[in-house]
Amino acid sequence: MRALVASATPPHAELAEVPDPEPARDQALVEVRAVSLNRGETRRLAQLEPGSLTGWDVAGVVLDAAADGSGPAAGSRVVGMMQSGAWAERAAVRTEVLAVLPDAVSFEQASTLPVAGLTALRSLEVGGFVVGKELLVTGASGGVGRFAVQLATLAGAHVTAMARRTEGLTELGARHVITDLEPEGRNYEVVIDAVGGAVLGTALRRVAPGGIVVSFASTVSEPVSYPTRDLFARAPGARLYGLYIFAELAHTRTGGNDLRRLADLIAAGRLDPQIDMTASWTEAGAVIEALLDRRVNGKAVLRID
Repeated sequence: MRALVASATPPHAELAEVPDPEPARDQALVEVRAVSLNRGETRRLAQLEPGSLTGWDVAGVVLDAAADGSGPAAGSRVVGMMQSGAWAERAAVRTEVLAVLPDAVSFEQASTLPVAGLTALRSLEVGGFVVGKELLVTGASGGVGRFAVQLATLAGAHVTAMARRTEGLTELGARHVITDLEPEGRNYEVVIDAVGGAVLGTALRRVAPGGIVVSFASTVSEPVSYPTRDLFARAPGARLYGLYIFAELAHTRTGGNDLRRLADLIAAGRLDPQIDMTASWTEAGAVIEALLDRRVNGKAVLRID
């Protein structure tokens, strides 16, 4: 079969022939129709051994159901997540993180949900009951950020969205849209941070007493610093939570059910996957470069054609 594999030269991805996957008993064999790209997986392409398979988000049709009887039947339209191997014509996906799609949800829409959608959803669940609370989303123009703004708004939070590119964030439900986070201002009971570095340090100075900062990415790789008294004295009981979605799902084992929850919201018209760029996987290089250059607002999707 064909797959997008890591390569030695920029943009570090190329189509190549690779062996077909051999599903384990708890894996379904999926014919892949669409994948979405995440900045984390595209950034690490240059560090992978040439020829390595990668890819996290997958949407397609089940060719062979799992041998252990779990998961969707052959012929089902599905969305799922894996730690590598999604960027291929066929993928072996654990049924625990596989969900049947409503008819109203396209493969392109579904492919945006696994990493970005689940990260946003889990971040809010870690944040707890958010109705009427002040909630900040940093890096809000990205895939996770746009999901987080919408889901937090649906949950009744008062959302502030911070991003360098702010187009469309008010329409997604943000009450306040800012381009920078100052050390002083309103306090936030929940912060969902996609940036790291100085932004995360400032967020720790703006968290409310007993609040929580959920950090799931490091767009900025510089070390985080903040006046410690601004956390333990000004905001007693506040905490910082590091969220890595693969570890979260291994712990909660709710991936499949959560994917279906998100897909149902799209089908009902209550959640917009915010697809900014769609292309054939034969044009993957240009899409990867656009994502890494921050020219994508929301999600970038490849059709496996």
